[in-house]
Amino acid sequence: MKKVVFILSFLISISTGNISASTFQVKQTEAVRRPTVKLHYRALQPGEVIQVLLKESYSVREATARFLGKKYTFFKMKNSTEFLALIGLDLGVSPGAYTLNISILYSDNSHETISPNIKVVSKEFPVKRLWVEEKFVTPPKEVQERIQRESEILQTVYDIYTPMWLGEGQFIIPSEGEIVSNFGERRFFNNKPRSSHGGVDISSPSGFPVNASNSGRVLLAADLYFAGKTVIIDHGLGVHTIYCHFSKILVKRGEFLNKGKIIGKVGATGRVTGPHLHWGVKLYGSRVDPLSLLNLKFK
Repeated sequence: MKKVVFILSFLISISTGNISASTFQVKQTEAVRRPTVKLHYRALQPGEVIQVLLKESYSVREATARFLGKKYTFFKMKNSTEFLALIGLDLGVSPGAYTLNISILYSDNSHETISPNIKVVSKEFPVKRLWVEEKFVTPPKEVQERIQRESEILQTVYDIYTPMWLGEGQFIIPSEGEIVSNFGERRFFNNKPRSSHGGVDISSPSGFPVNASNSGRVLLAADLYFAGKTVIIDHGLGVHTIYCHFSKILVKRGEFLNKGKIIGKVGATGRVTGPHLHWGVKLYGSRVDPLSLLNLKFK
């Protein structure tokens, strides 16, 4: 294969309101037209989302990416020459330099691999102590089977992968109220250490409506022991949004929802200290901050 030249330009900003971009452009020396690879992200830290776009991809037949042991499939956006993939930097990823391998198959059956480096920097997460009913910290024996069953169901749900984008435009905040940016908090319940907080909380009065943050299909609508009344929506390409602690669920499993559809009402079910909405995101199983999705643009 002829030598390829990469031109790398970084525009770095890690503030909440800005999205950084990295561009990897391949010199046009082959018979087919090579795409430009663009990475968009809020920050390169644990819990962030990287949007990978193949722009001007007229000659691309298909493409995949491999990162940290996971394989991601690109989807060609509707009415566009762009291919899209979304990659999550899990809450637990260690700082360091990692290689993103993008494999491209062209219309003339030639192959190419582009391998930009992703440098993940460290992030400090706060510690919080909370007090709840003891049954939600040390569950009694009679609920252990239920907890195990629900854990297995959730794992099955998060393993579901839809190889196309179901979303419509940008993500929206699902409910009115004060957003508590507490993603990644290291939590102690009744002075006992538990898992880090995998979402953000929105403080709203009980009964406030909750909307789907983007279009997608309902994978779960159920009452869970720890999360309370919960809805999980599949937006495609491995993105699942999670909404917990409802007082009432207003959608059913298998239902396709448009962005903004009311899916439930704020409540205080499950392990909580009061009424609020827990909003989380899993991206191909990685725990990511839902706020990192808000400024990404989707055609």
